Amino acid sequence: MAAATKVISFNSPAQALPAVEAVSQAELVELIEHQNLLVQLKDKLSELEFGIKSRLEAGAAVQPGVHVATLEEHLRRSPSWKDVVKRLAERLDMDGDAYCSNVLVHTKPTRTVTLEVR
Repeated sequence: MAAATKVISFNSPAQALPAVEAVSQAELVELIEHQNLLVQLKDKLSELEFGIKSRLEAGAAVQPGVHVATLEEHLRRSPSWKDVVKRLAERLDMDGDAYCSNVLVHTKPTRTVTLEVR
């Protein structure tokens, strides 16, 4: 014997979407002012770092005290993956350009979102 299915509907009030607050001009002005301040601070930081690094590279001593400044050098090799893959594909009797194109077509893009305010 087949079981009978009975559908019972419940009347529920429609749910309103939460209101999204508008972006004010004051917020945009504040954002732009802070971006400008950050640019100025980054410029000043670069200037200070360049001055200290160049003096240390020239052999300057660091005044004794709480803070210590040293230079660390790191070497890194970053080969172009396309060149490496092309050479490998050609060694395997494949068309290197076609293989690289195929890799790009089948690679899922990474989504990035940036805010631009002018």
